[in-house]
Amino acid sequence: MLAGLEELADAAFADGEGIIRLQVSRDSSGLRLIGIPRELGVDPDEWSATRVTLLHPGPSPLGGLKVSGRLTLALATEAARNAGVDEAILADAAQQLVEGARSNLICVLRDGTAVTPPLESGALAGIAREVCLERVPEIRQSAVSVAELAHVHELIAINAVRGAKPITRIDGTPVGNGAAGPWSRRLADALASD
Repeated sequence: MLAGLEELADAAFADGEGIIRLQVSRDSSGLRLIGIPRELGVDPDEWSATRVTLLHPGPSPLGGLKVSGRLTLALATEAARNAGVDEAILADAAQQLVEGARSNLICVLRDGTAVTPPLESGALAGIAREVCLERVPEIRQSAVSVAELAHVHELIAINAVRGAKPITRIDGTPVGNGAAGPWSRRLADALASD
């Protein structure tokens, strides 16, 4: 299997870097593992975001597992692309922050506390999220309202492929002072320490 993935990577990324998304599916023959190559593309040091009006559907019966049938996240990603930004921020019907369309979120509140929405809100149990919670134990899991989002000092998108990316603007409005802060650097270091 590893040789097949290496062959796929060599064919897909001969001129650069990329990722291979592994997808498991089941059919009448049993389980199938499919590798889907994708180039990484441009990755700015700081991200901008939009707050989409789509409501996050909340917890899945599969818990925080990543499944391909997450239509809301796909629509939110498309909304971000159409808005010319890097990420879409989703909240639930109670106007509590849940996650980004392609990342988990860490908010640094006014008092300097770093929090991430709990998995019970429906957020994906992302690898980068778990690594950050393990390596930076001061991060709390706590609800954050959309209203609080307007007053955070930092907002950081974390993703296993992209690492920790400070979101410095939401719908054109600066987050905090509009620049990467100490928490974004700390989380980037935590994710890059392997």
